[in-house]
Amino acid sequence: MIDTAMLMAAGLGKRMRPLTATRPKPLVKVAGKPLMDHALDRLEAGGIRKVVVNVHYLADTVEAHLRARKRKMEFLISDERAKLLETGGGLIHAKSLLGDQPFFCVNSDNLWVDGPQETLAMMQRLWNPDRMDALLLLVPLARAYCHSGPGDFHMDANGRLSRRKPPHVAPFVFTGVQILSPSLLVDPPADVFSTNVFWNRAIEAGRLYGVSHQGLWFDVGTPPAIPVVEQMLAHG
Repeated sequence: MIDTAMLMAAGLGKRMRPLTATRPKPLVKVAGKPLMDHALDRLEAGGIRKVVVNVHYLADTVEAHLRARKRKMEFLISDERAKLLETGGGLIHAKSLLGDQPFFCVNSDNLWVDGPQETLAMMQRLWNPDRMDALLLLVPLARAYCHSGPGDFHMDANGRLSRRKPPHVAPFVFTGVQILSPSLLVDPPADVFSTNVFWNRAIEAGRLYGVSHQGLWFDVGTPPAIPVVEQMLAHG
C-alpha cells in the first residue's frame, strides 16, 4: 500500500496570469474549490497519509491553506523559496522527506474524474517494482480536454512507454499523476532540471510504464480553460 505522495505546488503559474498575479496557481478555484484541493481530495480518498508539498511562489499562502485544511493527512513542506528547482530538482530536494518506498507524484493543477475504477487504486494494483521505475497515468490524446499538445508517449501492449518522435503525434498525454521508485532519484545532472531526465533513464532501461486513464482529465493551464472545465463537470 503506497501511503506517501509528492504534490508539485511550486510553479510560477505564468500561463494562468492574470489570475496568478495575487495567488499561486494551486489556489486558483475551479468548480468551487482550489485546484490543489481537487488533487488532495483524490489523494486522501486513495489512502494517502503523508503528502510532501514543494513551495516557492507565494509560498506562505500555500502553507496557510494547508494548515487550514481539515487534517486527515500529514503535510510536510519542501521549501524552494530560495530557488525554483523544476520538477526533477524538486524531487531531489524532497527526497529525504519522501522516504525509501515508492510514492505518488501529482501535479497540483491536476483535475481528473475517476472512471469505472478508482484511479490511484488501479495504479497501485498495476505497480510492479521488479519491472518498473515509474508508472505514469496517461490519457488518450482525443480525451485530453483543454489540451493542445501533440501527445507525449506511445505505449506497447505490455504498458511499456516510448517517446513521441517529432513531428509525429503520439496517442497518449501524461496527466501529471505517476508512481515513482525512490531508486530513480539519483545522480541529478544539476540543481534545476525536469523529471524528463528520470523518465529518459527509465526508458533506456525498459522500466518506464504507463496505464490509460478511463475517466475524465482536464488540462487546467489557462484562464479560458476554467469555464470549459466547469461546464463539462456540471453536465457530466
